[in-house]
Amino acid sequence: MLWVGYNVSAVKQTTSEPAGIKEIAKSLGISIGTVDRALHAREGVSPRTRAKVLKMAEKLNYKPNVAARSLKLNRRVRIAVHLPQQIQSFFDPLRDGVRAAAAATLGVTVDLDFRTYPRLGEGDVELMEADVARHFDGIILTPGNPAAIGTSLQRLAEHGRAVVCVASDAPRSSRLACISVDAFVSGGIAAELLGMRLPNGGAVVFITGDLSTLDHADKLRGFASSLATEAPQLSLLPTIESHERPKDAYQATLDLLARKPRPAGIYISTANSLPVLQALEQKRLLGEIQVITTDLFPELIPHIESRKVLATIYQRPFTQGKVAFETLIRFLVEGVKPPPSTKLAPHIVLRSNLGLFLNHLSGPDESVGAG
Repeated sequence: MLWVGYNVSAVKQTTSEPAGIKEIAKSLGISIGTVDRALHAREGVSPRTRAKVLKMAEKLNYKPNVAARSLKLNRRVRIAVHLPQQIQSFFDPLRDGVRAAAAATLGVTVDLDFRTYPRLGEGDVELMEADVARHFDGIILTPGNPAAIGTSLQRLAEHGRAVVCVASDAPRSSRLACISVDAFVSGGIAAELLGMRLPNGGAVVFITGDLSTLDHADKLRGFASSLATEAPQLSLLPTIESHERPKDAYQATLDLLARKPRPAGIYISTANSLPVLQALEQKRLLGEIQVITTDLFPELIPHIESRKVLATIYQRPFTQGKVAFETLIRFLVEGVKPPPSTKLAPHIVLRSNLGLFLNHLSGPDESVGAG
């Protein structure tokens, strides 16, 4: 059974009746206006004060007033979506998920501004800095290098921009929340599948984008951990970082295949798998070396059908985009603070269940098979 996990800590409620904004203001000794701005991520409130208000709101079991909520109907909300141009097979359905959730939002006019930069870790900081001064209520983005964007995230928070990370995280930053697949579990699944397929042992390799991206690093941790416990007969070769450049991934794979020991298994932890598969096919090793890929797109389907790719770990990009938007809009309109991290269960796509996913790749039923 697949699952959706939530990283939520239990909050002890100290009141039997929900508190209002007045009670929060009185408890903290600040103005009602400051509390209102903090709860709705408006400008004029420091991150420290906003954190205190949100913590007190949880403690006092604050619920948005229904009448006050109705006054927010028909308001206009501006949301920017920062995503890379690269890996369209993943980020295009993620954008579709955002659009679908926005179209289903009732009582609020949503202005979506999809903004792009070349690739993860390249051009994202400049885009964030440009949007500090623009009047967006919230931003959805995929962090490349969390250390490089920390200052920009802080500036966005100081200017009242609520940020939801999607597909990867920037922990210990001022972002509001993160929506992603459970990357550690994804890596663990890949290792366990290779272990079952290669009972007699051999070397396996992890091919990724850039390990400065938390999603990639967490997949490697899960992969290495599961190898040690579930497949000790397999040895792990040095990781290959292609930095999401197709030519680099292709050449690195050719170099890998020329070395000894030649790997018995490969796990490609990003959707940028085609260059690796092309190199394997060129050397007539596709189908001989066990391969697990990431995500699902038209070019990958024949390889799964022919069993040249053992399995793919589907990251549910449509659902990630949809949940990221819903999380942000609830916070902006209703003041509902989300859990810091929402992790979706990855889906395992094999030849036997491929047809189920082909029917639901880019729609609201993408979560087929979840239990």
